[in-house]
Amino acid sequence: MTKTVTPATDAAEASATPFSIDLAEAARLGAAAQGIEIVQIDTPEGFFGLPAKVPLALHRGKEPAVNALANVIESYRLHPKRKQGTAEAQTFESFCELINRHKSEHSVIFADADWREPSFTAVIDYHHLGVDGQPDYGRHRVHYAFPLSEEWQAWNKMNGQKMTQEDFAYFLEDRVAELSAPTAEERTWLERDFATTVATPSQLVELSRGLQVNVASKVKAVHTLANGEGQIAWEESHQDANGAPLKVPGIFILSVPPFFMGDKMRIPVRLRYRAAGGSVTWFYQIYRPDQFITEHVRRALFDAREKTGLPAYEGKPETGA
Repeated sequence: MTKTVTPATDAAEASATPFSIDLAEAARLGAAAQGIEIVQIDTPEGFFGLPAKVPLALHRGKEPAVNALANVIESYRLHPKRKQGTAEAQTFESFCELINRHKSEHSVIFADADWREPSFTAVIDYHHLGVDGQPDYGRHRVHYAFPLSEEWQAWNKMNGQKMTQEDFAYFLEDRVAELSAPTAEERTWLERDFATTVATPSQLVELSRGLQVNVASKVKAVHTLANGEGQIAWEESHQDANGAPLKVPGIFILSVPPFFMGDKMRIPVRLRYRAAGGSVTWFYQIYRPDQFITEHVRRALFDAREKTGLPAYEGKPETGA
């Protein structure tokens, strides 16, 4: 169809363009035109979490198409569209500092209180408050896995393991710096509950040296004294530096940080031995490590609340990273 416009004879029509327009040809030329036009469409009702309008890219040319605008411009992005990933903190202090660097009013902390593998996870982009609160991705996180200290691993490795007299003597000597004298309160409740004496580090050093002196000696007698201590006598006359039988305390205090660069924990350790065939086998048992580790983790959780100002929960986040 062709529409023809002729020159006008009056002033009103004088401005009209004196040429012919072929509408079919115009349509063909429009289809053949190259380029991209950006348009916006209204988002249908009922699509929660989407913007009111969505930008689209209209591709014109021989193969016209409609694409999301993001697919066109994504390759030109200068930085990520959102923060995501999990930062692994090696210390509790770094965990709190990283949270304070990135936190929002919706961030939270989750604590897995399993004493064998405790951990804290801060979800920076957590769901907003309230039943109708806006959900978030939960993909930006800070994790602290409570890495075990070398000291705690050494003591935990030999916990309950039987050792020869010589091996145990050297073990005590090597790790005597990790022992602590009991406080008055600790001494009271331990001696009451375990009916035995609590050793000081110096007493354990004395025991260690006495064991080394008698490493080749044969056990003559083993007694349990009225105060709960054990007493071991050897056939040779030089049982200890003074020539007297060795007294063996029933319990001592271990003071080590269970976690790398963390605070020290005071925990009772029961000292055990068995005499058979003229020799003595030694071992120790850390008393209720689950109870003491769990208490330590909960104190750290309280500190995390104080240092970050975030709510904290015992458990795991419901969304994956």
